[in-house]
Amino acid sequence: MKACIMCGGKGTRLRPLTFDRPKPNIPIINKASVVHLVEQLAKEGFTEIIITLGYMGDKILEKLGDGSMFGVHVEYVYEETKLGTAGGVKNAEKYLCNEPFLVVGGDHVMDLELRNMYRFHERNDAIITIGLLSIDDPREFGIADMDVNNRINRFLEKPGPGETFSNLASTGIYMCDPEIFKWIPENQPYDFAKDLFPSLMAEDRRINGLLVRGHWTDVGNPAAYRQAQRWMLESMPGTTIEGHFNTKDSRINGPLKIGNNVVIGSNSAVVGPVVLGENTTIGNNVLIGPYTTIGSNCVIKDGCRILSSYIFNDVTIGSNCNTSGTVIDNTTVVGQNCSLENGTVIGPRVHIGNDSTIHSNVKIWPDLTIKSGSTIQDNLLNPDYG
Repeated sequence: MKACIMCGGKGTRLRPLTFDRPKPNIPIINKASVVHLVEQLAKEGFTEIIITLGYMGDKILEKLGDGSMFGVHVEYVYEETKLGTAGGVKNAEKYLCNEPFLVVGGDHVMDLELRNMYRFHERNDAIITIGLLSIDDPREFGIADMDVNNRINRFLEKPGPGETFSNLASTGIYMCDPEIFKWIPENQPYDFAKDLFPSLMAEDRRINGLLVRGHWTDVGNPAAYRQAQRWMLESMPGTTIEGHFNTKDSRINGPLKIGNNVVIGSNSAVVGPVVLGENTTIGNNVLIGPYTTIGSNCVIKDGCRILSSYIFNDVTIGSNCNTSGTVIDNTTVVGQNCSLENGTVIGPRVHIGNDSTIHSNVKIWPDLTIKSGSTIQDNLLNPDYG
């Protein structure tokens, strides 16, 4: 079975995390999001994968190669200009024109049964089948009005007040017949939800919906990113230790995933689910709470409290710091006695001075220095990054 992964976007809502990497490469439990996606597709039997590339596309190629490491074959198609979702898939038509194929976003994190969606589509006569999920607040998604026979009669992208006629949200996962290529113009921006679906419905072409079950999110903003990290951690089957692990007088409760050469100091406590990357050192009297990931080559100094936080690689956190629901990008240094409140997102190579407080939901752009004793209440942007 074939699948097309759309990886052309810039991920602007996830800045500052997408200045150094494309959105599909953002780490989830210390592994690029797109790697998790390819592994899920392989598990479901989609072994021929075509990836449409745009912003920082070469970095996605570096992560996946030819796909053989994951038991799949990967082809890449570059977009010279932005073509939209349907236009990007049209650009890969030569790889997809012979049989039904799946379309997913490169920022999707899920455990849905995609093979069932493929089989459902094969048994029916719709040109497209859309994966639908019932959610509490569908305003950031396309919504569908579906009848008892699975036919979609109305579709509206990102409804406004008074327009939310359904809570069935589009996952952005589509099973498509190759016939759709006749409906998509070449070399111009064209979108599935805004352009293709209305055109098909106007001509009374059948579009089906399928109610899917399980976890799904598109990692489009920091809140969705934290949600994806959380449920991936929840799904960890148990504790694994890779290579050498050194600890003394610490209290450790799984599930955990611990990389090679991790050190945990005296009287520290780690309460899973937690992932610790290789060559990371945890000091004395440190509390690492559930739903935390710490990358490789990190140093967490004495007396810290790291709670539901997602720390990338080569990060140093000084003694007696508190992080709660924080995301910290590569090579950032946090001084001692700092507090990073819930929802803060710290870009790469930031230096935060001692005794500083970063208020909730603040974002700090890369390569900035925060003076000691600072209280940061608003986003800090770096003009070098636009």
